[in-house]
Amino acid sequence: MSEPRFSVRLAEPEDAPALRALIADSVRRLQLGDYTQAQIDGALGTALGLDTQLIDDRHYFVAETADGTLVASGGWSDRRTLFGSDGAAVREDDRIDPAVDAAKIRAIFVHPDWARQGLGSLVLATVENAAHAAGFRRFEMGSTLTGVALYTLKGYQPGELIEVPLPNGERLPILKMTKNAEEMTRDAEEVS
Repeated sequence: MSEPRFSVRLAEPEDAPALRALIADSVRRLQLGDYTQAQIDGALGTALGLDTQLIDDRHYFVAETADGTLVASGGWSDRRTLFGSDGAAVREDDRIDPAVDAAKIRAIFVHPDWARQGLGSLVLATVENAAHAAGFRRFEMGSTLTGVALYTLKGYQPGELIEVPLPNGERLPILKMTKNAEEMTRDAEEVS
């Protein structure tokens, strides 16, 4: 039996520099079809980027190759912040209640050289399973326009379009999307 091409593990604080580089490459190369260069420039490090709180909370994962190359990342949160990096203008760090609130699916990025190989789906399933194990039955995210097709395929429903103001005067459209845990069961049944 062949070894899996990718393994997934919890991100560690020492992964931060590699994660910042992966995220920047992902945004700059994969999102050009959906956002202008000015939007991308304004969003990196604010609306889009690494939120080290997810690492500190032990809710951020990385996918890596056998040689340790980080090729994808993503996480979930039990805090109110829906999206954004350490440099986001607005953060809501208070904890949410799994009995009432939806877990926040956050910061899923794939390195462009490894796109279209199932990594986004792998990371999404990993973070959904972790949030579900923590008691959450609903999920929500602030999806980039680039991610909407994947998340729709995985059972997320589109909601409010949010126009995020950026420091350079641009605005970044982000689509709020939601999913119930029952969709996870259907996804798993379709795979088996």
